[in-house]
Amino acid sequence: MFVLGLAIGAFGCVMTIKANLGVSPWDTFHIGLQRTFGLTIGIWSVIVGAIVIILSYLLAGMKPGVPTLLNMGCFGLFLDVFLWLDFIPEVHLFWQRMFLFLVGLFIMCVGIGLYLSPRLGAGPRDSFMLALNERMGWSIQKVRMMIEITVLVLGFFFGGPVSIGTVLIALLTGPLIQRTIPFWEKRMQKPYGMIPKEQLHA
Repeated sequence: MFVLGLAIGAFGCVMTIKANLGVSPWDTFHIGLQRTFGLTIGIWSVIVGAIVIILSYLLAGMKPGVPTLLNMGCFGLFLDVFLWLDFIPEVHLFWQRMFLFLVGLFIMCVGIGLYLSPRLGAGPRDSFMLALNERMGWSIQKVRMMIEITVLVLGFFFGGPVSIGTVLIALLTGPLIQRTIPFWEKRMQKPYGMIPKEQLHA
């Protein structure tokens, strides 16, 4: 379910890229690196993820687990496979691009909620956020905002796409993921023997 969630999330991410209305700050960074230095978006996702894992270890001694490494490797691989297959049709009219973007955003959040629901651990970028929080003592909200703004500026500097979609992702991703996680947790309780989250804190 964890890997399936990564695949679904990557497919949604590719749809937002194809819509050409802007992408998330991290994807802006990856696309900017790809446009400037070559290689693929997926490979840059893996490279940046590996650098972030190393920084998390240096800052707070956070050692990556298998799920973190799977997150780093599989998401980048799925991105490149879906981009290579190129079966998402090209759209040109604004309403078509917006529709493709919103559907992609929804699918991406469904996938993220699915891979987070097994509670196997955070991905490289979330681990980095937690490492900065632990090391600097800053709030999670402040750390995440600083990271997102930094990678967005760097991505824009390297030629990554920044547009209305970037703002929509910033506004809608959190609420959508928050609603998809309980859905997937309930679906996994019986077949996979997961304990409901509320019972963990009882």
